[in-house]
Amino acid sequence: MRTKRLGSRAPEISVIGFGTWEAGGTAWGPNDSEDSVIAAIHAGLDAGITWVDTAEVYGDGVSESIVGRALAGRRDDVLIATKVAPSPEGTGFRPEEVRQACEQSLKRLQTDRIDLYHLHWPDESGVPLEDTWGAMAALVDEGLVRFIGVSNFDQAQIEACEAIRHVDSLQPELSMLEREHRDLVRWCGEQGVGVVAYAPLAYGLLTGAIDAAATFGADDWRSTDKDMFAPEPRAAALELVESLRPIAAELGVTLAQLAIAWVLHQPGVTSAIVGSRNGAHMRANVEAADLVIPADTLLLIEALLPEG
Repeated sequence: MRTKRLGSRAPEISVIGFGTWEAGGTAWGPNDSEDSVIAAIHAGLDAGITWVDTAEVYGDGVSESIVGRALAGRRDDVLIATKVAPSPEGTGFRPEEVRQACEQSLKRLQTDRIDLYHLHWPDESGVPLEDTWGAMAALVDEGLVRFIGVSNFDQAQIEACEAIRHVDSLQPELSMLEREHRDLVRWCGEQGVGVVAYAPLAYGLLTGAIDAAATFGADDWRSTDKDMFAPEPRAAALELVESLRPIAAELGVTLAQLAIAWVLHQPGVTSAIVGSRNGAHMRANVEAADLVIPADTLLLIEALLPEG
């Protein structure tokens, strides 16, 4: 598995990370079993993945607990990234809450340090960002956390953090269907901020496994989503998928591998976060790490992408 340095100060990480939002079992429907999720994580690690991404809000701590179990005996070989969220969804962004969240995550993860700690999304309750970021920096000073970053933040918010302490990474959404943050991602690369992009498969839409008739259970967030899974945006996504099929076939790869590799080819991207509760799917997706998309093919894909 290829690795890249995460920004200017953090270590090398695999260009694909294992995402565990699905492992929480609340937003994506229930897990078949925690053991199957652990087996999928092990499949990813055995295929060369060196880091795992989780968060306190994924299943209200369930995901972190599963990660802790999965990494028992292999902790020193894997970088753990997790996140604290604003209240009421998460513990909160006040300095004392940030520390409390960190301590709770450490217990669930069964570890003495968090390698990469992110603010999950911007707080709108009025807690000054400077106070929150100062608390994150204090966790680094105390040795509870090694590196710190932000998720779903804009450039101005990142710059405000930079004035206090370097932002080691940004975690934005990025896929062929969600390209709003490409300029920000490029800028981060120029500033020495690593970028770990989530949802490269657009929550399954770019895998070719979802069609217009596909339905989701009531406990799957996609059943009520109006941004990507409503009829009109879904139709546009599926039209793109059909256009990509001959390109994937020519390269000898799956649609999912093509979509992941496209994200890895975007300027500024360090790694793409890919999640699955299926070990076979994970092993297949990991192969995207070594896919080189020719420049002319990248231009062809660009011309096919929907507006927006």
